[in-house]
Amino acid sequence: MSINKTDHLTDAEAQKRNNLKNEKPQVYEKILKYNEKIRNGESIAILQFQYDYSCNFRCEHCCITKLRRKKGKRCFTIDDVRDLSRQADEMGLAHLVITGGEPLCFPDFDELVKAIDPQKFYITSDTNGWFLDEEKARHLKRIGVDKIQLSLDSLIAKDHDEFRRAPGSHERALRAIDAAQAAGLNIILATVVTKQRVRSEEFIEFLEFASAKQVGVFVTYAKPVGDWEGNLDVIVSRDDMDYIRDLENIYNVFSHLTPSYGVDFGCIAVKRMISVTKYGDVMPCPYIHCSLGNFFEEPLRDIIERGLNIKYFGQYVDTCLIAEDRSFIEEYEIKKISGRQLPVSCCEVFGDEDIISPERRRLFR
Repeated sequence: MSINKTDHLTDAEAQKRNNLKNEKPQVYEKILKYNEKIRNGESIAILQFQYDYSCNFRCEHCCITKLRRKKGKRCFTIDDVRDLSRQADEMGLAHLVITGGEPLCFPDFDELVKAIDPQKFYITSDTNGWFLDEEKARHLKRIGVDKIQLSLDSLIAKDHDEFRRAPGSHERALRAIDAAQAAGLNIILATVVTKQRVRSEEFIEFLEFASAKQVGVFVTYAKPVGDWEGNLDVIVSRDDMDYIRDLENIYNVFSHLTPSYGVDFGCIAVKRMISVTKYGDVMPCPYIHCSLGNFFEEPLRDIIERGLNIKYFGQYVDTCLIAEDRSFIEEYEIKKISGRQLPVSCCEVFGDEDIISPERRRLFR
C-alpha cells in the first residue's frame, strides 16, 4: 500500500490531525513527516513512559511487578525527563504516554507534564480512574494532557473490582468517563481481553456500552508475563484476533495491530512503540521485558536503532509476538526472559541470527 496518501486516514484520525494543527502545531508538523520517516526505515514510536511504579491498585494481571525490583538503581528525575523530551523531539517523535503505576497518584505529575512539554508532544495519561473526577479532569486538560486511556475490564462491577483488586473501582471508572468527556479530554477505554473473554456476550455488551458513550475501546490482549508469567491459558489465537478485526467493522474497537496513520505496521514494537522504564531501560514494548539499552547510558536514537536491527522489530510481523505467537513466546519469553531479573539485556535474548542490516528493514505491509 502507499503511505503517502492522507485518504487512508480514518475520519477520526483526520479530525484529530486537524485539531492538532490548531492546538499543537509543533506536534502536527512532526506527524506530517511520519510517512517519510517510515519509508526511510525510521521509528515513529509512541513513548510509553513508566515514570514511577507507585499505584493504589494490585491488579491481577500487572505486567510490571518484577520491573519494580531494581532498588538502588538510578531512576528518572524531572531533569532527566526534560532530556528525554529533548531527544525524542529531535528524533521527530510526537506522542508520549505517561504510565506507571497509576499516574494520577504521582505527587509531581504537573511537573512531569511540564518537563515533557505539551507543545512538543501529544500527551496521553493512563489511569485506573480512581482519582479522575471532574475537577481533576479539567486540571489535566488545562496543563496540557490531551487524552485519557482508562482501564475498564468488565461491565459487571464485581468482576472488574475483583480483577483490579479494588472494591469500588468500577464505579469510579464510570465516573471518570463522564468527567473526562465533560472536560473536553479525548478518552478511550483500555480493556484486557483473554481467551475466556474474547467471544463472550459480556464483551459485546461492553462494546455496545462504549458505543453508546461514544468512546473507543482499545483491546489489550492478555500476555503471559508479569503476574501472569507462564499463563498460556489466557492468551488468544489468530482466529480470535481475526474475530476482533471483524468487530472493528461494527464498533469503535481497535488493538495495537490496527492500522494507524493509514499504515499497517502489524506488531508495533520499536517501529511504533517503545517502553521506557523508571530506571531508564528501553524495551520494545511494555510486555517484552528485554532492554535494548539504557537511556542514562547512551542516546535514545542509538537505542532505537539497535532495536530496529532486530528482525522481529525492524521487519513487518503480522501478529502480536508476546500475546499470540507461541513460537516467540516459547523461544524468547519462556527460555530467555522468564524467571530472571528484568529487564534482560537484548544481547542475552537475541542472537546473531536475529540481527538484520538497516537495508533489510520493512516496517509496514
